[in-house]
Amino acid sequence: MPVLTSNNVTLYYENQGEGKAIIFTHGASWNHKQWHPQVDYFSENYQTVVWDVRGHGQSSLPKGKVDSEDFSRDLIALLDHLNIEKAVLCGLSMGGHISLQTAIRYPDRVEALILIGTPFTNSFNWYEKIFVPVNRFSNRLIPMSAAGKIQAKMLSKFNPDNKDYIQEAFEMIDRNNWNRVWDAVTRMESGKDLEKVKCPTLLLQGDHDTMIMREQKAMMEKIKNAQLKIIKNAHHATNLDNPDEVNRVIQEFLTENDI
Repeated sequence: MPVLTSNNVTLYYENQGEGKAIIFTHGASWNHKQWHPQVDYFSENYQTVVWDVRGHGQSSLPKGKVDSEDFSRDLIALLDHLNIEKAVLCGLSMGGHISLQTAIRYPDRVEALILIGTPFTNSFNWYEKIFVPVNRFSNRLIPMSAAGKIQAKMLSKFNPDNKDYIQEAFEMIDRNNWNRVWDAVTRMESGKDLEKVKCPTLLLQGDHDTMIMREQKAMMEKIKNAQLKIIKNAHHATNLDNPDEVNRVIQEFLTENDI
């Protein structure tokens, strides 16, 4: 089992293919298996790396309060471990925000960004300022199995196969670990730093993903080199709902930027 031990954590990862590197980072409560459709496609011409963020999947989580800054530190540690000087970072939701913060904090290590259904703040407007604290509290009350079933049902309308995967990934996480991780994830903020992103950036949004629609448009305006593409027949599990279209649009972006 390929693992990296760094910063008091053991991180699981998988590395496949050769060429320029693309690092895929999954959404909150999920794991590296989210990216199988992309690994199968891009590993023919690129080095593809998937990993489990601390507290998810087969990666560990140290005791104590979770520092969201450790997410990007872990990603850089993974690049160092694999001797990757510079990579394309692709992430969905939490994974997109981790990729975004890595590009902000370590710009010399990031060749391009692909942000799918990605928030850059958890206080974008009054709705989020009310909803996020309520959501943190409710997460402490709802059993993991029930929460996993709710999320799986909501995000499997376009691809029924999502249901089993999402439930399985969610139920792999210890409830206490999940509460600690989610508390850190929902406090990640990058609004004041978006203009620091200089690399080419592709924003992807499922046409039915109302969770992050407003933030995607704001990011496109604030990130100089950003373009926004809408993926049809997709919700928040965008890369699983319509993998062929996601792969096609990502490939066009990479080709346009000679990557």
